[in-house]
Amino acid sequence: ILLILGFLSALAVIALIAVAVTQNKPLLKNIKYGIVLDAGSSHTNLYVYEWPAEKENDTGVVQQVEECKVEGPGISGYSHATEKAGPSLAQCLRQAEEVIPSKQHQETPVYLGATAGMRLLSLQNKSAADKVLSSVEKTLRSAPFNFQGARIISGQEEGAYGWITINYLLGNFKQSGWTKLLHSLKSISETSGALDLGGASTQITFVPNELSSESPENLLYFRLYGKDYLVYTHSFLCYGKDQALQQKLARDLEASTSNSSLLDPCFHQGYQRTINISDLLKNPCTSAKKKQFPFSQLYIQGEGDYQKCRRNIQKLFNKTSCPYSSCSFNGIYLPPLQGDFGAFSAFYFVMNFLNLTSEQSPIALDKVASTIESFCARPWHEVKTVYHQIKEKYLSEYCFSGAYILSLLENGYEFTEKNWQRIHFLGKIGSSDAGWTLGYMLNLTNMIPAEEPAGPPLSHGSYVGLMVLCSLVLVAVLLFAWLLFHKPKCLQKGIV
Repeated sequence: ILLILGFLSALAVIALIAVAVTQNKPLLKNIKYGIVLDAGSSHTNLYVYEWPAEKENDTGVVQQVEECKVEGPGISGYSHATEKAGPSLAQCLRQAEEVIPSKQHQETPVYLGATAGMRLLSLQNKSAADKVLSSVEKTLRSAPFNFQGARIISGQEEGAYGWITINYLLGNFKQSGWTKLLHSLKSISETSGALDLGGASTQITFVPNELSSESPENLLYFRLYGKDYLVYTHSFLCYGKDQALQQKLARDLEASTSNSSLLDPCFHQGYQRTINISDLLKNPCTSAKKKQFPFSQLYIQGEGDYQKCRRNIQKLFNKTSCPYSSCSFNGIYLPPLQGDFGAFSAFYFVMNFLNLTSEQSPIALDKVASTIESFCARPWHEVKTVYHQIKEKYLSEYCFSGAYILSLLENGYEFTEKNWQRIHFLGKIGSSDAGWTLGYMLNLTNMIPAEEPAGPPLSHGSYVGLMVLCSLVLVAVLLFAWLLFHKPKCLQKGIV
């Protein structure tokens, strides 16, 4: 009897402990991964994203876990050596292999989206653009991931996905259970607008206050987290900061007399640069300037005059005619600006260099203008000494880029002293970069089937029932043992 009681007691205790431990052990995270490559005009970035397999309202909860900047130029820079475009991505793909668990490599989708640099190359030399994409595809297919495509995305897509990224990271799509990561960007409207500036194009995207039937080609519909959104977006090809500079130089060259030397107010005094005229006029943004010149090179000397630079830049924005109720420039429809705007990519990089990206309270427009004017007025030898760690090409163009950003926002989109305070320059929000790639990944996760959430082996009811049963068995055994060893006297006399 003692053996049986001891066995039953041990069994009940073991069962209680085993059920409790099994039911309450930490659940394995069911994490999925995705890779997006942003093939821009000047360089390519690779981003690794992760999200739980269980989705919220049909859209995955995605966050960035890794970033890798590809060495060398953007893939459009390989137009004369197309076979090198793909291999240039290899190092960053190896970095992604180290971040993502090896058992999940084959199920991890990888996408490449090429933006305005490749749009221009496709216009200029479609054969070369196709060969570049073919080289990129070959490298991506050889990686251990699930290749899903390498393509040139449209300007509309770039703008719209940037808008999705900004609003996702600010928590504007989730109505509950979400802490905003950037409290300084609070909008009266439900969503925030997005301003994106690259090397070859720029995009403006926001939800207009009133629906309009004007220019329907600039309106897009999205459904995210169970809600519908009607978004205005437009992409200006050739109005990224690099191509805008090329446009300005081509315009200045055309206006000049037969003189191979050009005094440029957008470069620092003392700065000199020589450019080949054939290189300047061969791309689609400047090829309309077909005037013949008696010289093959243009010698540029800096003047460092911000006001003169602004006047030159403003000529890039044609405001003479508007076939709609309101326009930005070049006859493109723009509804009245609405809400706050997150400005990222080159908007952020340039303004951050100039210390104009305070998150506490936006800097006033006149202070921004005076800061850029002061920077442009500094002589080149002084600028080069103070910022010796920055590559000369980038450093020499910050004066132009700062002046161009103000011209684009003020003259192009007509931001004023009043609503300038609603522009917030964003590099990262939380751990994720502000840009179109996260929005792209978010949209793509709508096509990834949701999985059942990982849960404990027993339902709550079964767990409670089993624990009660094991406890009752243990109590019964202990009670029986007590009765056996502490018999009432009447029972003991009966036995005697």
